[in-house]
Amino acid sequence: MKPDTFTKNAGLLLEEPLIFEKGSLNASGVDMPEPPKVDSSLGGFARKDAPELPGLSEPESVRHFTRLSQKNFGIDTGMFPLGSCTMKHNPRLNEKIARLPGFSQAHPLQPVSSVQGSLGVLWHITEWLKDLTGMAAVDLTPAAGAHGELCGLFLIKEAFKARGELKQRTTILIPDSAHGTNPATAAQCGFQIKSIPSADNGLLDVDALRAATDHTTAGLMLTNPNTCGLFERDTLEIANILHSNGAYYYCDGANFNALLGQVKPGDLGVDVMHINLHKTFSTPHGGGGPGSGPVVMIEELAPFAPLPFVKKAKDGTFSLVEENPSSLGRIKGFHGQVGMFIRALSYMLSYGIDGLTQVSSDAVLNATYIQHHLKDILGLFSTEPCMHEVLFDDGALRKDGLETLDLAKILEDEGFHPMTTYFPLVVRGAMLIEPTETESKEQLDQFINTIKYWMERTKTEEMKERFKKAPLYTPRRRFNEAATARNPKLRWYKK
Repeated sequence: MKPDTFTKNAGLLLEEPLIFEKGSLNASGVDMPEPPKVDSSLGGFARKDAPELPGLSEPESVRHFTRLSQKNFGIDTGMFPLGSCTMKHNPRLNEKIARLPGFSQAHPLQPVSSVQGSLGVLWHITEWLKDLTGMAAVDLTPAAGAHGELCGLFLIKEAFKARGELKQRTTILIPDSAHGTNPATAAQCGFQIKSIPSADNGLLDVDALRAATDHTTAGLMLTNPNTCGLFERDTLEIANILHSNGAYYYCDGANFNALLGQVKPGDLGVDVMHINLHKTFSTPHGGGGPGSGPVVMIEELAPFAPLPFVKKAKDGTFSLVEENPSSLGRIKGFHGQVGMFIRALSYMLSYGIDGLTQVSSDAVLNATYIQHHLKDILGLFSTEPCMHEVLFDDGALRKDGLETLDLAKILEDEGFHPMTTYFPLVVRGAMLIEPTETESKEQLDQFINTIKYWMERTKTEEMKERFKKAPLYTPRRRFNEAATARNPKLRWYKK
């Protein structure tokens, strides 16, 4: 809602145009002499016109980006209840450690002897991840979760290649509630995709899995706890079905925050799994990234792991292993997101194994607390005990002629980031809420009571209209999201 002011400012909430709309394209915040004429070596590729960069002084630039930052919602602003995303507090200690000069000023091409501390970090986090997951080996290089998926399926392909079965293993099985990256990754790796339905309780239909698994199956990509926020309790039977057919069990580790210190995926029959350091181990997520998606694997897959990896000698020194004839090669330049390894290891060492166990316990407790208080207010998808996140449907909203998006936009007016909406796709009008362990009871109560407050006001036509108008107090009003997604305007053109 635009304020009734000449500037379109509302007190300290300042209206801010695009940077290209500010000042003049011909102006500059710096006085520079005319460059001398030179013979260009670019030939016909030399630029004919000056780039259309905005000309701003330093204070104008600083104000512009500071004002934009004030319009962003982040984990330092408030609760971020996105389901399936684990948006939790990033401890400042981690940031302080990552900024130590010995880490922040290291270069990947330095002699190995001069970066023993950095290599030690890589080795130690590898040992922690092996211990936490019960796996034999770790590849640190994947740059994010989806990149980790790609690495994991490459490992599976290499294993079948070594067994002489690559041509027959054509299919990856994927639950209908899976993250969208799972089928995309499998297709990118050249596999055919077969969807496995969920049972009525939100868990994988084991009978359907058994019927779909045969000699053409390369593996199953399963998230556990799954995207409905439920623990796949038949995981050992799932592993047996796959292994008895010579296939591999890939686990999407996006929800490892619920298992941390409680159970090791290796003990659940998992063969390979990526771990999102930016979800489970508190490294910055999204725009504060980069992400990081190390892959853990069983001994059978370890010979095919990408390069390089760190080896520790008997005298305590570290070296890089950069050659291995059975390795699938490199999947990223240098060593992966080293800054994220430093932050994640700082987090692990701060908590210790007992603290990490409490992390997952508190994450499950917080989600269960929300489930208990909203189960009679919103439509509860499943009566199964939830893990780190809880899934609701739009049943209660639909009865009053409203939908999930309406509640999400009301939450924006209240200063909350909305929960994940319309995902997973197997639930109509899904609302997936993950409070994480870092939110206090007071914060959870405020979130719960806000939803209760508005759900009590869905009965009158006047309040229904208020839902449809939301948000009123954000910098921009509600967009036509379908049209925006199909026809995004990502480039500014001079008028």
